[in-house]
Amino acid sequence: MKKLTMLLAIAVLSMSNIMAQDISDALRFSQDEIQGSARFRALSGAFGALGGDMSAVSINPAGSAVFSRSHASISLSSLNTDNDISYFNGLSSSSDSKVDLHQGGAAFVFANNNENSSWKKLVLSIAYDKTANYDDQWFATGTNTNSIDNYFLAYAQGQRLDEISAFPGESISEAYAEIGRFYGFGNQQAFLGYESFILEPTNNTDENTTYTSNIAPGTFNQEYDYIARGYNGKFTFNAAAQYNDKLYLGLNLNGHFINYERFTRFTESNSNAGSLVTDVAFENNLLTTGNGFSFQLGAILKLTKEFRAGFTYNSPTWFTIFEETSQNIATSATDDDGSFNTFVNPEVINIFPEYRLQSPGKITGSLAYVFSDRGLLSFDYSRRNYKNTKFRPTSDAFFASQNAIMDDLFKIANTYRFGGEYKYKQFSFRGGYRFEESPYKDDSFYGDLTGYSLGLGYDFGNTRLDLTYDQAERTVNNELFSVGLTDAATLDTRNSNITLTLGFNL
Repeated sequence: MKKLTMLLAIAVLSMSNIMAQDISDALRFSQDEIQGSARFRALSGAFGALGGDMSAVSINPAGSAVFSRSHASISLSSLNTDNDISYFNGLSSSSDSKVDLHQGGAAFVFANNNENSSWKKLVLSIAYDKTANYDDQWFATGTNTNSIDNYFLAYAQGQRLDEISAFPGESISEAYAEIGRFYGFGNQQAFLGYESFILEPTNNTDENTTYTSNIAPGTFNQEYDYIARGYNGKFTFNAAAQYNDKLYLGLNLNGHFINYERFTRFTESNSNAGSLVTDVAFENNLLTTGNGFSFQLGAILKLTKEFRAGFTYNSPTWFTIFEETSQNIATSATDDDGSFNTFVNPEVINIFPEYRLQSPGKITGSLAYVFSDRGLLSFDYSRRNYKNTKFRPTSDAFFASQNAIMDDLFKIANTYRFGGEYKYKQFSFRGGYRFEESPYKDDSFYGDLTGYSLGLGYDFGNTRLDLTYDQAERTVNNELFSVGLTDAATLDTRNSNITLTLGFNL
C-alpha cells in the first residue's frame, strides 16, 4: 500500500484534471489577523500611526523607528472559540480553547551620533506573529430534503462507467489511485459513489454516462462533524529610520507559512420508501502546508507634536501551497436478498501538485493624537480588494474558472479600528473597537466582523507587563460540500482572547 501511495504521489499528470481547490481555500489563506501583543490587541490593532510596539511593526514597518531604545517582547494568549450552529431544524453548540505563544520579537536601535545628519537613527527588527488560528471544532445536525447522493451524481453524470469503476480483479485501492492519476479528483468522487452502491448506471456498459440514485427522495437525517487544526504565521525582517524629528520610514520583508489540517465526517440516514441505500457515512481528511512572501512599505509623519498620520502599503502575499487528501465511505443497504454493509476505504493519500495563490494587497491609513504622556487616541482604516485573489497559473482552466467566481462573488472590504489609552502613574488603561466588512458581496453568506477590547498595563521602568481581553463575533454559512449537497450550516462564532505580554528594554 505504501508503494501504491507513492506511485500516486509521483504520477500526477494534469493540474486541471485533479485539483480540488475552491474559493473557500483562497479566502481562508488570504485573510490575516495579526494576533499581536497585549497592548496592540487592547487598542484593537489601531497602531498604524503610533509605533513603539513590536506588533505595531507588523502593521506599519515605520513603527519600529519610534523606539528610543532597543526593545523586545513576547506574548502568551488563551484563545476560546464558541460556536452556535443551526442546520435546518437542528441546533447545537461547541467550544474549543487553547493556550498559545503567538508573538515575539526584538528591535535594535542604532542612533546616529552625527548631530549634523538629518537621519537620526536606524532600527533593525525581527519578529514573529501568528496571523491566523485555524483551530475549530463543531457539529451540525438536522433534517434535510436534499441527500448526499446529489454530491456523487454531480461528479458522475457525463463520465464513462469504466472511468469511475474498478476493472475485474482490480482492488479498490488500485482503482482509486489509477482513476485519480488519469482522470482526477471528480472521477474519484464518482467512483466512491458507484462502489458504495449509491449510484446506479442506466446501462451496465463501459460506454454508459448517465446515472440514477439508489437513495429515494424524501427526508434525511444528517449530521456533520468538523475538526480543524493549524495556523498561519509570518516572520518579519524590518528596517526603519527616523528623518529629522517628524518622519519615520520603514520596510518589512515577510516570510509566511501555512499548516492546516481538517477532518470532516458526514452521516445520513433515511427510511424513504424505495431506498436501497439507507445509511451513509462519508469521511474526508485534508492536510495543507505552504509558504509565501510579501513586503510592506510604511511611513509615520508627525504633523504636530501631538498629531500623527501613518500610511502602509501591504503587497499581495504570494503563496506556494501543497495539499494531501484521503477519504472513505460506508453505506448500509437493503435488497431482495436482505441487508448488507459496504465499506470503501482506498487507503490512498492523494498528493496534489503544488499550486500558487496570490492574496490581495492592502492599504492602511492611520491617525493618532497623543496627549503628551497622559494618553492617546488612534484610528486605522484599511482597504482590501478581495477580487484580486488569484489562483495561479491563471492559464489553467480550473483555476481560471475559480478566479472568475471570486471576481463575481468578492468585493472591496474595509476595516475600521479605534483605540484609546489613558495613563495614570505607572498604570495604563486601554480600550478599542473594530469593524471588518465581509469580503463577499452577499454578507448574509459571510458576515461582517465586530469586536472590542479592554486592557491594562503596568510600567516597571525597563520592563512592562500588559494584560488584555478582546472578543470578536461573525456569522458564517458553511457549505457542507462545494457541489451537489451545498446546503449550509450557519455558525455564529465568538472568539475571545486573554493575552499577556512581557516587554523589556535591551
